[in-house]
Amino acid sequence: MKNSYYTSIIVLIVLTILFITKSEAQGFKKLDKAPHDITYYRESKVTKPLVKVLYGRPTFHGKGEVFGSKVPYNELWRTGANEATEIKIFKDVLIGNKLVSAGSYVLYTIPGEDEWEIIINSNTDVLGAFQYNPDYDIAKIKVPVGKAEKMNTFSIDFKKIKNNNIIMVFAWGTTRVRVPMHFNEQEHYAIAFDE
Repeated sequence: MKNSYYTSIIVLIVLTILFITKSEAQGFKKLDKAPHDITYYRESKVTKPLVKVLYGRPTFHGKGEVFGSKVPYNELWRTGANEATEIKIFKDVLIGNKLVSAGSYVLYTIPGEDEWEIIINSNTDVLGAFQYNPDYDIAKIKVPVGKAEKMNTFSIDFKKIKNNNIIMVFAWGTTRVRVPMHFNEQEHYAIAFDE
């Protein structure tokens, strides 16, 4: 009787361990250290977006500058972390002096000390810059580098300048890169008034 009791306990323990191991194997991956974020540019809260960027947000708490050390100068960069940064353009736009048709693209950069090269590429759904193919380049422009207060996490945002002109801003460390964008027509919308 005792042997049967102990055997049942041992079988129960073994089954519990197998169940726990199998359950953990079906679990999700750990949280990413560089989560993905989305930033939009819209004329107002009631208009459709004109631009959407999906990108990984790496963080750097070290001393010194990010660019030139963590991210080397004069090398192709995925403009964020993990998957290649994607940019969706909802209406044709001039980026610098290059016309880019509405569509989805990958946004690569080549950081430099004084200027960056911005590359819009049509080969989407790629990992980082490993699958970059220049045959798919749609536009390339060069923009100057600026400086501002230090930011530990890479960020992309948009600022309206005037009329149909906006800038897409990349910020990390003390580096600021401003990419000029011009839409030919603004989104027009009506404001509803309560009667």
